[in-house]
Amino acid sequence: MRRLLTISLILALSLLLIGCSDADRADSTTQESNASYTIVTTTGMITDITKRIAGDRARVQGLMSSGIDPHLYQPTRNDIQLLMKADIVLYSGLHLEGKMIDAFDRVAKVTKVFAVTDSLDREQLFSPPEFDGHHDPHVWMDPLAWEQAAQFIHATLVEHDPESKELYDANMALLADDIDALHTYATDALGSISKEQRVLVTAHDAFSYFGRRYDFQVVGIQGISTESEAGVRDIERIVDLLVTRKIAAVFVETTVSERNIRALIAGANDRGHSVIIGGSLFSDAMGKEGSYEGTYIGMIDHNITLIAKALGADVPELGMNGKLSDSEP
Repeated sequence: MRRLLTISLILALSLLLIGCSDADRADSTTQESNASYTIVTTTGMITDITKRIAGDRARVQGLMSSGIDPHLYQPTRNDIQLLMKADIVLYSGLHLEGKMIDAFDRVAKVTKVFAVTDSLDREQLFSPPEFDGHHDPHVWMDPLAWEQAAQFIHATLVEHDPESKELYDANMALLADDIDALHTYATDALGSISKEQRVLVTAHDAFSYFGRRYDFQVVGIQGISTESEAGVRDIERIVDLLVTRKIAAVFVETTVSERNIRALIAGANDRGHSVIIGGSLFSDAMGKEGSYEGTYIGMIDHNITLIAKALGADVPELGMNGKLSDSEP
């Protein structure tokens, strides 16, 4: 009798587990079926905000993972296939993905292809003389400008899938709230740094929009593209600035070599001024997938907190949301 009871219990549990497993599969299938179209994106900054706006209505696939330099990225054969099969392709534009231009031209003949920065007024964009008439592409460094790019993505999804407008509207509103909170945090944290110390020295010139928005003098050793090279005169000029203004920290970037930054520190030390590396900033790519820094909000929160702390501001150790990793990227 006891054996029969035991066998009955085992059978009942097995049926329950099978039922749960079937339910899980059904839920998964339902979620997958909600994704009625496919979006392929380039940089992580676009991928993240597109996923937030699209929710479960679209499959969003990013081409460039953490640590990938979009200036140098060349599409693979698999990338081209993904782009060709997509219902919508979203890229940053302004020649950020300079080695993918031919691919975008080819793909545009068979699917919808959009540069998200096309939504910005040309007056909002920088046109540095050394960039041969082109605009600075690093728009995401200004949260309010990137919010406009997000609004463009939102409008694109609504046009493609008008039945899901209510979902897209709600998701965009939440994203806009988060970006506005990020901007407020940046304004308060960076505004508390003394005017004399508001100099941001980085490996390459990716922070001009950030500098304009938050009243910083931005100095990149290399030019706007990581393909450019710094010369001895560039290093000497920046060393002179560091010594004269008594700047306490310079910053490396996750996608650019530290060699030139190390040269700056050595040059300043030779002239009797100590400079530290304030940390590693995210410039052309976000943090690791699955991490807070692997989101657009987390990426910029990391940069703001690191810069503010290194230049003398009192900021939360783990950023505005208390989510930053306590280790360097």
